[in-house]
This record gives sequence, C-alpha cells and structure tokens, in this order.
Amino acid sequence: MLDKMWNVWYMVFMEKLDLIVKMTFGSSLYGTNLPDSDIDIKGIFMPTKEEILLNRVPKHYNFSSGDSGAKNTKDDVDIELFSIYTFINQALEGQTYALDMLHAPPNMISEQNWIWDSIVSNRKKFYTKNLNAFIAYARKQASKYGVRGSRLNASQLVLDILNNEPDEKRLSEIWDKLPIGEHLYMLAPNPNGIRQYQMCGKKLQETMRVKYARDIVQNFFNTYGSRAVLAAKNIGIDWKALSHAVRAALQVKEIFTDNTITFPLKEAELIKKIKSGSMDYTTEVAPLLESLMDEVEVLSKKSSLPEKPDRDFWDKFVIDTVREYHFG
Repeated sequence: MLDKMWNVWYMVFMEKLDLIVKMTFGSSLYGTNLPDSDIDIKGIFMPTKEEILLNRVPKHYNFSSGDSGAKNTKDDVDIELFSIYTFINQALEGQTYALDMLHAPPNMISEQNWIWDSIVSNRKKFYTKNLNAFIAYARKQASKYGVRGSRLNASQLVLDILNNEPDEKRLSEIWDKLPIGEHLYMLAPNPNGIRQYQMCGKKLQETMRVKYARDIVQNFFNTYGSRAVLAAKNIGIDWKALSHAVRAALQVKEIFTDNTITFPLKEAELIKKIKSGSMDYTTEVAPLLESLMDEVEVLSKKSSLPEKPDRDFWDKFVIDTVREYHFG
C-alpha cells in the first residue's frame, strides 16, 4: 500500500481542500483492470474565496505515490484533482476524462456534495454530435499502427510525383500535379495567403522546395510503413493505448445510441483482451477499430444531438454555484 509518510502528507493536504467529488478512476472504473494495474483517483475541488477574489485559482493538482522515474506498480496511486472551473471548461470541450467522470456509478465515488449531484443531473448539456476528443484519440491510435493501408498508398502517390521533379522547384510550380483523394487535401490558405496541402495529417506549403517536401513525405512513408509491417506481426504495438482507442470509440457509440456511458463497460472483457495483447492485430483488432470508427462517423452524422454544448447554461451554473458556496 501507500508509503506511510506519503499517506500522512496526502491526508493533511486533502483535508485543506473543499472537495466536490472524489472517485476511483481509470481501469477500475472501466472494469478493465488487470492484476498489475495501479490505482487512479480523480476529483474536483472548489477553490477558496481568497483564490477566487485574487484570481489565483489553481487549475489542478497532481500527486503520485510512485517513483517519477519508474513505471507505476499495482501498489501505486495516481491522483488528479481539478478546480470546478477547469472541469466545466474541459467537459464543454468534450475531454474524455471529464465525460467519464460524469458517468461514474455510486460505488466508484468516495466523496461528493450537492454540487456534484447538480452537475451530474445536467450532464447531457455537455453532449454534442462532435465528441472530438474521444474520436481524435481513437483515430490517432488507429493511424499510428496503419489500420487503414490507404494512408501508405496516399503517401506513395505523393512520392511518385515529387520523385520526378527537380529538388529546387517550389511546390507552387507543381501544385496542379499534387494528387487529391483519401488523406490528400487542399487546405484553405494560411493567414498570409499561402496555399497549403495536407497529406495524412502533414501540412505542406506551396513555398516549400520539392526536396524538403520529399524528405517529409519519405520520412512519413518509412516510419508508417515499418510500423505497419511490425504491426502485422504483432510486434511493437502499444496494446494499452490501442485498448484505450477501442474503449473511446465504444463510449462515443454508446452516447450516440443510448445517450449515456455505462460503467463498468459492457465490452470490458474484450478491452482487457486487447490490453493484454492476446488478440491478433491484423485479423482482429485492426478490423474492429476500423469498423467502429466508420460506425461512429455515421452515427455522428445521424445524431440529433446539438452541434455545440450549452455553454451559456454552464457559465450561469458556475456563477450561481460559486456565489452560493462562498458568498450566499
């Protein structure tokens, strides 16, 4: 368990905070914890009256019982506490941790007050059809290991053009030759009016020399290609990150279909299998994640949820809550 001295220090500090909620988080919340999983705790606090009046509100606090230079063990505890201002703003941004906290069941919550009850009862006012943080995380992990081979093909198309052009030419001189298609787009000019081209998330400006652009694309092709080859052999894969991507996609799907997130996750056993590396990447995990991402895209377009969260409601909520808590 926690080191005795650390535990005493932690208890003294926590007694000084006005906690709105404190809960067990991470794999314990999701139902995906393994025997060697550490303990994650998240919470929200109300800043003091002095901190508010002096505009010195801390955004958050981080604590860990483990060695900062070593990987956490099952006996370590990580704690992250957010001010009510930070939490509400990040929930409005659709940050994954905030939406997870909003759906934590009672057995995961060790402390809470009336403010948390009010936040949870209005949590659907954070929902939008653009849950970008969830989707972006899942897409990042998917692309990292080459879920879609079309990324490699797209970069090869660009290389084929650049390899047949002199090094000193500017991209502006061959602009009309650059291919357009999946992962290949013409972007709006930047604030200086310079045209931009995007290949698999990499931006190339028309002022670039061909040699410089070729180096960028070739580096992407080499890195992405080698990852894809290793992934096909189940080598070099961050299974924990990949399991988080599948989890995020499943949670977005549940919000779109059922207007909630259920904990522990209904697919917890599947996610545990991915997390432990006991599934084949190429034939099982990659097709699953690709299918989920496609499904989430369709559900997003069909969703009746608003484009943006109800920021006006939450601004008023924070004002009224802080006033009542400290000045009422």
